[in-house]
Amino acid sequence: MYARSNTIMGNPQAMDEGITYVRDEVLPLLSGMDGFVGLSMLCDRDTGRCIVTSAWESQDAMRASDAGVQASRARAAEIFGGATPEVREWEIALMHRKRDAPDGACCRVTWSRGEADRVDSMVDTFRMGIMPRVEELAGFCSVSLLVDRATGMCTLAATYESREALQATNQDVAALREQFTRETGFQVTDVAEMELALAQLHVPETV
Repeated sequence: MYARSNTIMGNPQAMDEGITYVRDEVLPLLSGMDGFVGLSMLCDRDTGRCIVTSAWESQDAMRASDAGVQASRARAAEIFGGATPEVREWEIALMHRKRDAPDGACCRVTWSRGEADRVDSMVDTFRMGIMPRVEELAGFCSVSLLVDRATGMCTLAATYESREALQATNQDVAALREQFTRETGFQVTDVAEMELALAQLHVPETV
């Protein structure tokens, strides 16, 4: 399974209009494309950062869809009043759901980078040593891990039932983050807390 993320740094005041556009225009467009298996949208209403991620059955399906979404990508950037979106392609290395995310759910997104030839080892370390502890945290809903094998970049998104539940885990997650960097050699480059504005994902479990 593969994913394409589009990150826009836009105007926070345009967030609701942008969410409506992605829900009412982009999602139906993608739903008609071969190999499409879902979409999520994360928003930070304070900074204006927005991440729209589409999931695909194969790398070929993902890349074949790119030409068909360029106009909608440009329109989304226009609505958000931001710069051209940063587009990245990922492999979905791990997807685990404990329960569906309710309205008001929030995500903690962690970006990290390490040696490209250690990606598989990193994924195994997270799956066996860290994910079981994340799953025990109060309010936990799901977690996904996306990797770029060419660059050694990865992004981890953990969803909690509410912003309050997410923030209550800050201390525990900080300790887990230290364990992750110590055991994998990957270095955290950024962390963000974001609203889960749209969640229409049908990616199967990988654990």
